[in-house]
Amino acid sequence: MMGRRAGLEAVAAGLLALSLLLAAAPASGDTGAEKARVDTRITTLRGQAANAGRQAGVITEELSAVAGRVRDLQAGVDAQRARLHVLEGQLVSARVRLGTLDRTIADQTVRLGRLRGQYRVALVRLEARVRELYMTDGPDTLAFVLGTASFADLLDNLDLLGRIGRQDERIAAQVRSARDGVADARRRTRAARVEAAQVETTVASATTEQRGIVTRLVASRDALVAARQEKTATLAGIRADRESTLAEIDALEDQSAALAARIREAQQRAATQAAVSAPAGTGALAWPVSGPVTSGFGVRWGRMHEGIDIGVGEGTPVQAAAAGVVIYAGWMSGYGNLVVIDHGNGLSTAYAHNSSLVVGVGRSVAGGEIVSYSGNTGNSTGPHVHFEVRVNGAAVDPLGYL
Repeated sequence: MMGRRAGLEAVAAGLLALSLLLAAAPASGDTGAEKARVDTRITTLRGQAANAGRQAGVITEELSAVAGRVRDLQAGVDAQRARLHVLEGQLVSARVRLGTLDRTIADQTVRLGRLRGQYRVALVRLEARVRELYMTDGPDTLAFVLGTASFADLLDNLDLLGRIGRQDERIAAQVRSARDGVADARRRTRAARVEAAQVETTVASATTEQRGIVTRLVASRDALVAARQEKTATLAGIRADRESTLAEIDALEDQSAALAARIREAQQRAATQAAVSAPAGTGALAWPVSGPVTSGFGVRWGRMHEGIDIGVGEGTPVQAAAAGVVIYAGWMSGYGNLVVIDHGNGLSTAYAHNSSLVVGVGRSVAGGEIVSYSGNTGNSTGPHVHFEVRVNGAAVDPLGYL
């Protein structure tokens, strides 16, 4: 969105500059310079739009691949989480069982302690009862017998003592049996708890390991999701920039058409005001300098090269390709020091990257007259002459006119 806003602002700025340019009705040289600047900008923007389209295609393919990997990782995460869920359920069950066994052992311990106390009491009572019977059957039996009111009472007392002793013995035996049963149950419960604790440890270890697997898979998935989001944002930005670039191209093409009309007007004025003999549209032009063509007319490095480059040393005299009127002489951004000559009938030539200029706007020049000296100004990688031929403001291949 920021890229698109910046692009639209650039378009607005360009349109504003155009409106100011046209409103001010500048000299023909300034119009020609603006036409060249706009055409260069259009070519640059077309290259940028094409590059943005290629980038968008690459990122779209990368997004498709990343989306597939995200789906695969998500499937792995889901499968491992399902296994983790099972293990966590088993762990909860194991811990619940351990808690139950712990409570059972605690209850059994309390009960065993109580039964042990009861058993000690029962033994004491049984011992006392046996001692009492023994004492009754001893030397004092006669006293016991004489102390009874009748023989029936004697039998009743002896039978009572016997029954009490047998009852105490049964109680002691029952308590002992209960105590031994509880002790045995507690031993079995403790053994079960040891086994349950081993199961809980094993399940807990497996659960921890499974959580690690899930965590690593989730981290990998999240990293890919973040990469996908970043690429999606980049793609959106590229598409927005491309849209704004295409919009700017449309606007600049309108500017270029308007400027071409201004150039034609300037050429018409120059043709009526200057007393020169312009070629009658034959297209016969002389070479401005003598040297090899190091770069031809056409698309170069993703942008349009609207002339030819002629390799010469710095300071080489540059000659007019034909007689005409200078309609631009000065600095122009990437062209550096630039001279533009109108030859009439819609034909003009341009000489760029000069170290110095000899002529000024409005000057009439003859074919072969020195107009500048070659150099390395503007967007240039070495001394040479950039030579353009334009027909009604539009760049054409100079080799067709030399």
